[in-house]
Amino acid sequence: MALKLLVGLVALAALLAAATLWTAARREAQAERSHPPEGRFVEVDGHKVHYVMRGEGPDLVLIHGASGSLRDWSFEAIDRLSRDYRVIAFDRPGLGYTPRLDADGASLREQAALLSAAADRLGAERPIVLGQSYGGAVALAWAVQRPKRVAALVLLAAASHPWDTPLPRFYKLTSGPLAPVLVPLLTAWVPDRVVEEAIAEVFAPQAPPPGYAEHIGAGLTLRRDSLRENALQRASLLGEIEALHKQYPRLTLPIEAVHGSADTTVGLPIHSAPLARRVHAARLTILPGIGHAPQHVASAEMDAAIARAATRAGLR
Repeated sequence: MALKLLVGLVALAALLAAATLWTAARREAQAERSHPPEGRFVEVDGHKVHYVMRGEGPDLVLIHGASGSLRDWSFEAIDRLSRDYRVIAFDRPGLGYTPRLDADGASLREQAALLSAAADRLGAERPIVLGQSYGGAVALAWAVQRPKRVAALVLLAAASHPWDTPLPRFYKLTSGPLAPVLVPLLTAWVPDRVVEEAIAEVFAPQAPPPGYAEHIGAGLTLRRDSLRENALQRASLLGEIEALHKQYPRLTLPIEAVHGSADTTVGLPIHSAPLARRVHAARLTILPGIGHAPQHVASAEMDAAIARAATRAGLR
């Protein structure tokens, strides 16, 4: 009797695993059909980087945050900014349509080196680099590593300094040893309402603009490789920033930081405020009552920061 029960349980587990893998693959295929690449690809040492490039004028590179893709920028920012700049928006490694660099999670420095080289290939040898949230940390790594290859930084709700709160359980699980089991389960079975709640939490206390969730295609982030890569990047972020932030005082290029006072994802007092105190070239604009998505809910203030950065860099 015990043997029959064991065999039955093994068979049930195998059936669940097969159903999970099949459903995960089907949902990934659906996400890629409904939200295909919007741009083109440039190769850096044999590695493809997905980008969208539009407009004319000073070069402006846009770097998205965690759990996202360049679709965060193509929602409306690229069309607007391309009237005054040659805008290049990249998918970071493992997200959107830029493949992962390796199985360990791309570091800030690796991402900055890849995107800087990709910008070079596209003729943007000294762009303004704008990064939001995690993308702001990549932008800072770019400036620290290749200061002569960036004209100015614009940092939106950027992660820049160490913090003392623990890694959220979601990232602990999806970056840890149980990830090979948990990640396919999430890809296959996570309900749409969970994604909608996560988006609302990022925008709070503001609401996401109409059509935003449909445009960004959250299913792209729920693909197994993207979930795993995003978790690994997030899990290593604190340690990388602990090393990176010690090098900020030597930065002399123009830096415009924009941060909402109501941001509970990347707190203003922990990140942009100390950056402005420590770096002489950094100027901070505080947005009262604004949360973690100023690129959407305070776009005029973002555009003004870009214009100030361009002027300070002698590009306007």
